[in-house]
Order: sequence, then C-alpha cells, then structure tokens
Amino acid sequence: MRPLIIWGGLVGVAGVAAAIIVASQPAQSVSNNDNSTKPDSEVQQMVQVRVFNRNGELVGPVESPKLVLSDAEWQKRLSREQFQVLRAKGTERPFCGTLLDNKLQGVYTCVGCGLPLFSSDSKFNSGTGWPSFFQPIAKENVPEHSDVSHGMVRNEILCARCDGHLGHVFDDGPRPTGLRFCLNSESLAFTPSENLSTLADPAADAASQATPK
Repeated sequence: MRPLIIWGGLVGVAGVAAAIIVASQPAQSVSNNDNSTKPDSEVQQMVQVRVFNRNGELVGPVESPKLVLSDAEWQKRLSREQFQVLRAKGTERPFCGTLLDNKLQGVYTCVGCGLPLFSSDSKFNSGTGWPSFFQPIAKENVPEHSDVSHGMVRNEILCARCDGHLGHVFDDGPRPTGLRFCLNSESLAFTPSENLSTLADPAADAASQATPK
C-alpha cells in the first residue's frame, strides 16, 4: 500500500446529494425521456443500494444513479488527500487516520457521494493502524474487486455508487464474519447516530413515492 500523509477535510452530505441529482440528469434533453433513444454514453447508470430515509432508517435496496465525475471535478470536490485515496487508490499512513480512534456510535459514509458504508456496531480495534470493521452496513453498498497491484493478490473494496477506493478486505477478522474490512479515514465521513436523518437520500424519497399506497 502506498504511503500518504493525511490532514482531513470532509464533504457535506447536502452538497453530495445535490451533486448526485445533477449527475443523474442526461447530458442532452430528450423529449420523451426514453433512454432507448440515447447513445450509450448518455444513458445514466443505476445501482441497487441501501440508503437512509428522512426518519434515519436504512431502507432498500433502492435504485440510485451512479455518481460519475471527471478527475478535474473530483479534485474540486475533494481535498488533495481524499482524492489520492478515493480516486487514485492511495493509502494513508497507519495510525494517522482521523477516524481510527473514533468510538462514537454512528454511521460511516463515503466521503465522495454520501453512501452509507459501515456502522460503528461492526467497528473493532484490529491493531493494524487503519479503521477496521467486520462487516459493511449493507452488502450491496460495498462491492469487492480483485486487486493484483504491488505484487499482491487482495480484495479491494469500493463504494457502489461512485466507485471510490475504500481499502481492502481480509479473512483475519473477528466473529461473526471472520472478515476485516480495512478502511482509509480519508475515504470516510462520520455521522453520529442522533443525526442519521441528515443522511436522508433522494433515492429513498423516490422509492417511497413509487411504492403503491
């Protein structure tokens, strides 16, 4: 893993939600809103994830648009350290992360798009120097991919909505899963349990409106 000195900086959830809504709009308007008439490059990608509603409840899976930005746009949105981890797949130095010793109850979200990733209920002290969890808040939200960089074979974990690099998962964790999701603080934002309603996601509202009464 590549060394990275971190200093912090988090993006606001409200700003993230606004960006997702903007990113979900097609590049060119089509009068009938039929994706079948658009070029492949203009069809909005969707993903099935679990999100929080206005009551602070985790709901889903619901359909949410992928957040796809250029490197230049990500660099405007993120701090230099966040960009190096989330978009350039870097790794912060061990025992330096701002969330390593966080013992508050709450939820850890993607710093890039606000997607819920891990709960404090699954956080544990792994002794490795990085925030560690034995399971994600929702399997759909944290996909895994094979990583063969640096002469190793590892399972990389990503944010399902923006494909941001979070860290890696190993099979040396505690019960009940035996897994250790090794995260970078720079890829995460933290929200205390009493403020979970502030994570209300537009995708939860859209799903609620689409559900027959």
